Amino acid sequence: MAKSKVTPSRQQYLDIKAQHQDAVVFFRLGDFYETFDDDAKLAAEELDLVLTSRPQGKNQRTPMAGVPHHAAEGYIARLIAKGYKVALCEQIGDSSQIKGLMPREVVRVFTAGTVIEPGMLDAGRNNYLTAVLLENNRVGLAYADVTTGEFVTTQFNGHRRLTEELARLDPAELLLPDSELAFNGEAKAISRLPDWRFEEVNARQTLLRHFGVDSLSAFGCEGKSLATRVAGAILFYLQETQKGAVGQIQRLATYSVEGFMALDTATRRNLELTESLGGERSGSLLKVLNKTVTPMGARLLRDRISRPLLDVGDLNGRLDQVDTFFNDALLRADLRATLKGLPDLERLTNRVLSGKATPRDLENIGAALAAIPVIGNQLSVINDQSSVNGKQSSVSSLQSLISNLDRCREAASVIEQAIAQDAPPNLNKMGVIRPGFSAELDGVMNSSAHARQWVAELEPRERERTGISSLKVGFNKVFGYYLEVTRAHSDRVPEDYIRKQTLTNAERYITPELKEYETLILNAEERILQIERRVFSEVCQQLSQYAQRLLQTANVLAKLDVASALAEAAAMQGYVRPILTNENSLWIENGRHPVVEQSLQMERFVPNHVKMDANERIQIITGPNMSGKSTYLRQVALIVLMAQIGSFVPADSAEIGLVDRIFTRIGAHDELHAGRSTFMVEMVETAEILNHATHRSLLILDEIGRGTSTYDGLAIAWAIIEYLHNHPRLKPRTLFATHYHELVGLADLLPLVSNYNVAVAEEGDKVIFLHQIVPGGADQSYGIHVGQLAGLPRDVINRANEILLELEEHAPTTAVEPSRLNNVQQMALFPESSPLLDELESLDVNTMSPLEAINKLYEWKRRYADGKDD
Repeated sequence: MAKSKVTPSRQQYLDIKAQHQDAVVFFRLGDFYETFDDDAKLAAEELDLVLTSRPQGKNQRTPMAGVPHHAAEGYIARLIAKGYKVALCEQIGDSSQIKGLMPREVVRVFTAGTVIEPGMLDAGRNNYLTAVLLENNRVGLAYADVTTGEFVTTQFNGHRRLTEELARLDPAELLLPDSELAFNGEAKAISRLPDWRFEEVNARQTLLRHFGVDSLSAFGCEGKSLATRVAGAILFYLQETQKGAVGQIQRLATYSVEGFMALDTATRRNLELTESLGGERSGSLLKVLNKTVTPMGARLLRDRISRPLLDVGDLNGRLDQVDTFFNDALLRADLRATLKGLPDLERLTNRVLSGKATPRDLENIGAALAAIPVIGNQLSVINDQSSVNGKQSSVSSLQSLISNLDRCREAASVIEQAIAQDAPPNLNKMGVIRPGFSAELDGVMNSSAHARQWVAELEPRERERTGISSLKVGFNKVFGYYLEVTRAHSDRVPEDYIRKQTLTNAERYITPELKEYETLILNAEERILQIERRVFSEVCQQLSQYAQRLLQTANVLAKLDVASALAEAAAMQGYVRPILTNENSLWIENGRHPVVEQSLQMERFVPNHVKMDANERIQIITGPNMSGKSTYLRQVALIVLMAQIGSFVPADSAEIGLVDRIFTRIGAHDELHAGRSTFMVEMVETAEILNHATHRSLLILDEIGRGTSTYDGLAIAWAIIEYLHNHPRLKPRTLFATHYHELVGLADLLPLVSNYNVAVAEEGDKVIFLHQIVPGGADQSYGIHVGQLAGLPRDVINRANEILLELEEHAPTTAVEPSRLNNVQQMALFPESSPLLDELESLDVNTMSPLEAINKLYEWKRRYADGKDD
């Protein structure tokens, strides 16, 4: 289209759109935000808007779709949730003072990882923007939450650890270099920056300029190239999308992934840490433990569950805090009552820093600060009790935390003096600033008050002067103030009344004096709004000086909330404090699954023990389906994880040697989109575990090998157990549930392997699952019985039992006989010769597959059993 045929407003839009091609541009026109061209078609489809058009040149029309400006946030939120970006283009300046085309510019770019509006956010979780940079096996990763001001960076080796970190963060938006095509990660939205924005010189300058420093040493990333580069890229992206308003980013921290337990995506999914397998919060560990009463506490608890610690001292500090509230129910109840409903001080403070705060936000900050003295008084009982009972060591962690609870009287005083009680929620109405705070504002208010008083007294005065008892004084936005007289009294209208509007049954008039006072009032209102907005901005700048103290207090409140919430959960659900050590052992007495036991209605959850030490590293657990094996496996992992976030655990007692990683291989699912069958997914996950586990890891392996043929699966499972037992890097604490009863003989071959099974009671043809894990191996799986419980037809059940008897009679024996196997291995020590020994000597075991090897063993076993050696 030729530029000469484009209207000025159209050209203005095209210029702005050219700068934001990756975003849907919301272009302000009067009381609407309009979208045009392809943006309009997209918005109409995604937001269920009516697609219209406007003339553009000869025989051309431009598609358009608009939304009311006052409802824009809801529409933007819907687009953001679908992974789109929105560039908000506003009119700049006063329309009454500008002739011709209104200036417009983009004041904000909304993206999934940069939204700060409460209506677009989940108060109980962080909203992370995450940047990733890959160089061979080296990884740089940084993330920021603009709503809380959190900004951290790190670098490490290994793509697997990257996937673990991304699984923990669950970023709303992932930021990558343009050239990074091999890695996309998992995020609600993926955005890209030019590669040069990830270059160290540019990234470093962005950071130094923002923080006003000469070195990055104070932030811990000096000399860490990848950490610096991703942090700089994130900061640049925030400055671009927020149009420079990133004052809430006041600190940068560098962390090490080595300080936290590694949890891969499969383990987080299998253990249902923050959501169930169905994607719901109900049925998750977070749902069970989340007794928090503040948004700050909810976010902190979620973070702790996602990132268990590896330091005994830090964990005992957390447990001390929980312990104090656990042992004082009255203190716990009082504190939780005060915390309940407390405003989100962390996000509110960051709204002030970003320049997006409203009068209601400041009121809420004041309300939060008003509760601090109350909380301080409630917690003072801890000091009193420790001095009387000599419990100083058990409460020292909590006392240290309380000492950082800053009342921030200066900030509270500023809010109390500046913001009027019951102030309007935004700056579009007068009455935000308290009288007496601004002399300039008070002067304008006083002059306006006289005019308002004159107008207020006009109606009775004019009724008396004219004798028209029905005379009214009114106001509308079109005509301003007016005097209304019904037609029945039109002959009594004074000569100084000037007709302004004719209605069906009345006439409306003005007087020169009324217009003078109207001008005074309206000008005063506009002037008052201008002054209030300016004074409010100055108040926010004052509060910004106390931001770090406010954020410190918010952090303390969050930790108090989490400690008291975990104590509440422990008291309600019968949890105990675990003993944590650096020993490589695991003792749990009468452990319970924290989620399953909450879901049981009338039934009592059957607890189970687990004991693993230097002499017992691998437990082979056999038993039927539906008997509780998977529940047992998961509950052991969850108890360990709960202990390593600083929570009490569902058991009678627990002594837990810290684990560096929890691995799980549970359940069957395919990844057809990636070309992986169910069995391939099982093998890939198992390979990842074997390649990355250490002797301090906890492995939860359920039915390894079941996705292939029986002998193949048995051979793989057997080999895996041997590998875990014999490899010098491994010998991890392992729970290995299986239907392969042949594996129980490994306990006689491998000294660190023990057998356990799920107890079953048989009464005639009925089978009762006792859900109790007991020593020894199971001798059958009761699969047909489970099919009967599931409702298979009786004919199918009867025929299955007949087939099972036939198979058991003619199939190879179903248990490995270690003594025989050992004898075969020892025969080579004796001079005797036989065809079997000759055959054994001639075997090339290095070229045999696991299936061929196990088939050969069964063949020899059968021949021994028959007394033959041919």
